[in-house]
Amino acid sequence: MRRRDRPLTVQHLNELLLLCSLVLLIAVIAVRVSSRSGLPTLLIYLAIGVVVGEDGIGITFDDAQLTQVLGYAALVVILAEGGLGTKWREIKPALPSAVALATVGVAVSVGVTATAAHYVVGLDWKQALIIGAVVSSTDAAAVFSVLRRVPLPTRLTGVLEAESGFNDAPVVILVVAFSAHGPVDHWYQLIGEITLELAIGAALGLAVGWLGAYGLRHIALPASGLYPIAVMAIAVVAYAAGALAHGSGFLAVYLASLVLGNAKLPHWPATRGFAEGLGWIAQIGMFVLLGLLVTPHELGDDVWPAVIVGLALTVVARPVSVLVSLAPFRTPWREQALLSWAGLRGAVPIILATIPMVAEVADSKRIFNMVFVLVIVYTLVQGPTLPWVATWLRLGEKDTTSDLGIESAPLERLRGHLLSVAIPESSKMHGVEVSELRLPTGAAVTLVVRDGTSFVPSPSTVLRRGDELLVVATDPVRDAVESRLRAVGAGGKLAGWLGTGGQEARDQRPVSGERTERRRRGEGQERGGRGDGRG
Repeated sequence: MRRRDRPLTVQHLNELLLLCSLVLLIAVIAVRVSSRSGLPTLLIYLAIGVVVGEDGIGITFDDAQLTQVLGYAALVVILAEGGLGTKWREIKPALPSAVALATVGVAVSVGVTATAAHYVVGLDWKQALIIGAVVSSTDAAAVFSVLRRVPLPTRLTGVLEAESGFNDAPVVILVVAFSAHGPVDHWYQLIGEITLELAIGAALGLAVGWLGAYGLRHIALPASGLYPIAVMAIAVVAYAAGALAHGSGFLAVYLASLVLGNAKLPHWPATRGFAEGLGWIAQIGMFVLLGLLVTPHELGDDVWPAVIVGLALTVVARPVSVLVSLAPFRTPWREQALLSWAGLRGAVPIILATIPMVAEVADSKRIFNMVFVLVIVYTLVQGPTLPWVATWLRLGEKDTTSDLGIESAPLERLRGHLLSVAIPESSKMHGVEVSELRLPTGAAVTLVVRDGTSFVPSPSTVLRRGDELLVVATDPVRDAVESRLRAVGAGGKLAGWLGTGGQEARDQRPVSGERTERRRRGEGQERGGRGDGRG
């Protein structure tokens, strides 16, 4: 923004706060409009920035370096929120495919897109490689938001989420290298540098995540509101540690958040809500800022080159990168087709397009304009049509079971945990008796809240949709209790015997107290629910 000659006053601050709050409110309302119309929210946020900018209200903003710094900060928050919300059991089987797409797939995509930009659009090789690298990263914010609306099979969701979390790191390294040096003569040195940075980032991210999770699970903080702050602070520490160690900070923050998100931390629903709120603010701020940076009347000459590059990326580069990357995994063609169409771009390529601007690469403004147009055009095409493509390929899942909402509060002096369990509408825990939960020894359902009324359940109390339970568990069986509750929520009272939730049931076997109790009472008496209500 243009600097004022007069000093900043309280009046200026009030005006700025009013503008920011109005933008946030409009953006929140836009989410509602987007959910009904199918229009991607990122386009609405970009439109807000354009309206507020030079060709709209008249606010002039041309600081590419500030945009890059704030964009990096927003991306850290978005990756952290995405990692916290990603379930390890869903992405674990998809991890090899995701890593292949984030490395081999990126290399193929950069090569194909750069070739098209050079020979078809007429860019020189340096500019072509930069734009090829910039648009080869799928956007975490776009992928996370779209996948939560489109019921895809778990294996595909895991591949897309993990890929979007992983591929930012190698792409940033490529864009920086191409912006500084152009085509690299010794390509093997670049590959070695990328490998080293990814290894450092991965090691630090996993280490920080594990240490942070260990500390939060063993130190009872005096207020529940401190846990979300601590979790986000740990995620940011992972990014900073990775970046300062000359590793990939983006990979570090995603892996650290992934570890934290699957560590069964205390007050987890509150932490998820806090992270999701920060993620929305980061997305809104990032898109609006990028909308401010662009000058619409300068885009005219770059529209058709952007469309051509985007067509090469969407129709050729992405499918070829998916085909080459997934060749060793024998992925069915329908899944490859969906993965090709689901390579969504968003704010990340636009942020990366500021790197050559800061490096003062020739025609870097044109690269930024082309990337901006490309993202808008192909987000309009891919985002709304993804559900239709999934249905056409017969890969949509109509019946999904909602996970239980479980919040844990540590009882430090009592050496136990108080679990708050919310039973969603689609949970198979509906109709299960308390005794049929078969909780380990050392755990008991102490209270049920139904339709605003609280009561102490008996072993024969039948649980219903919408019930909220309070479960007290001692430290040794806390994990087994949550695992068992989730298994019953997914598979009903016979979870573990008929195959549903079997893994969760097997996870409880090391709890020696539970095995001893089962041998003492026998399976028949255990199912009958006689005794003290522990199941």
